[in-house]
Amino acid sequence: NQTRYYVIMSLKAVCVLKGDAGVSGTLHFEQAGDVVKVTGSVEGLAPGKHGFHVHEFGDNTNGCVSAGAHFNPCKRTHGAPDDEERHVGDLGNVEADASGRAGVEITDKLINLTGPNSIIGRSLVVHADTDDLGRGGHELSKTTGNAGGRLACGVIGICPN
Repeated sequence: NQTRYYVIMSLKAVCVLKGDAGVSGTLHFEQAGDVVKVTGSVEGLAPGKHGFHVHEFGDNTNGCVSAGAHFNPCKRTHGAPDDEERHVGDLGNVEADASGRAGVEITDKLINLTGPNSIIGRSLVVHADTDDLGRGGHELSKTTGNAGGRLACGVIGICPN
């Protein structure tokens, strides 16, 4: 009878968000096994919920518009983070308090820091409005969650372990 030991490597990434209206933040990503934990904060938001998504491109040359659509390699409709039917990039909402600060602590099973669903080199975007999680009945609900304009964005990059 042999005892086997497995080492699970932890991968890390970071994203610095910058926006036009004083919205900024820093998010850290850590993957151990098949889940990614996202932690950090976003400042300068209006109080309330704001859509929070990984977008397909790491291109911010024309502001956050250059980031493209939600990262959706499986060609699904928009949904909530716990839905079976969702974009890989659908991380739901972050909620800002009265001071405009949103603390972020998300654990997600669909995004990855390696492989075909890797978010490395893609953009993270915080939106002006609440993501309706695909349930709002608006014409944009099933594509963007009707989350409104893009307040801030940044490219997700690998960082040292």
